Amino acid sequence: MDGNRRWANRRGLPKALGHASGARRVRDIVQACADRGVRFITLFAFSTENWTRPVDEVSSLMGLLALYLQKEIKDMNAKGVRLRVVGDTSKFTPRIQALIRDAHANTAHNTTITLTIAANYGGRWDVLQAVKAWQVAHPGESVDAMDEKGLSPYLALAYAPDPELLIRTGGESRVSNFMLWQTAYTELFFSDVLWPSFDTDELDRAIAWYAKRDRRFGSSSQRSTSTVFSQIFQIDPIIHAV
Repeated sequence: MDGNRRWANRRGLPKALGHASGARRVRDIVQACADRGVRFITLFAFSTENWTRPVDEVSSLMGLLALYLQKEIKDMNAKGVRLRVVGDTSKFTPRIQALIRDAHANTAHNTTITLTIAANYGGRWDVLQAVKAWQVAHPGESVDAMDEKGLSPYLALAYAPDPELLIRTGGESRVSNFMLWQTAYTELFFSDVLWPSFDTDELDRAIAWYAKRDRRFGSSSQRSTSTVFSQIFQIDPIIHAV
């Protein structure tokens, strides 16, 4: 969900208001995805590289994350949204870590849609931590015994199917260290719309584009997109590199 800062700059507003506007956009898009039958949506909220941003901006983003974890749970429960946060959460303050645990517990029973927030997340980090977790679970075994199927359960999003569609807003054309393992056969849609302006019309444009894709997964025979257009629907950075 890229473009929060540019959206604010074009309006003569502080960057923090751009991020706040982006955060408000999340509720509408999550609801729109649920209405369209999407079962999984992942938001890239804070990358492992975002710590290099100015201290005041990082502090503002952490405040937004804490506020979101506090204020949105009631609405999520009303709409059947299950919330998961993935990433190296040990780097967050004890308060944010506690809010994450509470949010997981308080929404675990919801089944309409699973909303994942990737926070202090990076695709390279994910693969590395998965290998380490596999080694802990298989003490004394050589990594030669590990294969793709054996490693997959240790990835941060092991509870979700691999993404079928990834959307990056804001005119950037790269994945920026997001779900590198899981997006091997993901369709990539790049939108020029800045995230705070990303609406249901642009969402439907991305879905319509996806529906026309010929998904062969490396084979020569055609494998069309599913009737339910997406089992998992990825939106790239809400507060990622601009």
